[in-house]
Amino acid sequence: MLEREWRPPWQVDVRRTLKPHRRGSGDPAFRIDRDGTIWRASFTPDGPGTLSLRESGSVIKAAAWGPGAAWLLDGLPDLLGAQDTPEDFAPDLPLLRDLIVRSPGLRISRTNRVFEALVPGVLEQKVLGMEAWRAWRYLLRRFGQPAPGAPDMRVPPPPEVWARIPSWEWHRSGAEAVRARTIIGAARVAARLEADPTESKLRSLPGIGVWTAAEIRQRALGDPDAVSVGDYHLPGIVGWAFTGRKVDDDGMLELLEPYAGHRHRVTRLLESSGAGPPRRGPRLAVRDYRRF
Repeated sequence: MLEREWRPPWQVDVRRTLKPHRRGSGDPAFRIDRDGTIWRASFTPDGPGTLSLRESGSVIKAAAWGPGAAWLLDGLPDLLGAQDTPEDFAPDLPLLRDLIVRSPGLRISRTNRVFEALVPGVLEQKVLGMEAWRAWRYLLRRFGQPAPGAPDMRVPPPPEVWARIPSWEWHRSGAEAVRARTIIGAARVAARLEADPTESKLRSLPGIGVWTAAEIRQRALGDPDAVSVGDYHLPGIVGWAFTGRKVDDDGMLELLEPYAGHRHRVTRLLESSGAGPPRRGPRLAVRDYRRF
């Protein structure tokens, strides 16, 4: 085990900053203890590793285990928003100014692990979150290794393992063939993606569109401008907050255009505030591809 104490030179809300990396409350690679300690397992360039973070006043107390321990500790500043520049965002709109004041310490995190963000991003394509998280849990429990220092957790498998998962295991997870093929294809070129994670490179892969590319870049690269175009709920949230009515993707992009460079930051602020239209319609049904 390696330990490190770090005092960030900015205010950071660790839990809210890391929230996008958690894939449901039962995520085998992400855990929050009752005392607030946050655990995250990752397959780093140096191998599997587990990171734990605990806030103690203005100090972040970090511990890490496994071959990837040093890499995870070195990446702690990036994970907590060191490359983010929220101070460059100074909107005139009172709504956004108020949300900034109400969200102190909310920064955009980056993991620097592109493929690791790609897999759950693909699993979340065009399905309810609980469907995607069920598949994520199954696949990590089945093919991930016990996390160093936290054996009840699982480290996401490396690309070569994802590429070898047989079709029946994808079926058992609830992920249909289209998403399985997308992940397997990306696994075969994962090294190239880590070296060149531009939006155009990501979208050149079969099955990776604008929504998935944005979801990857938000988490792996901390891109403050990556908008999840095609999201089921996001246009409604943005439209309702700015105009009091729902809009489509084009309408959302028009409303966000004045904030180019920080459009994802705007949507994070809105989502964190709970903004959005009242949900009065029927809920989407959860599908189970395992029965097909």
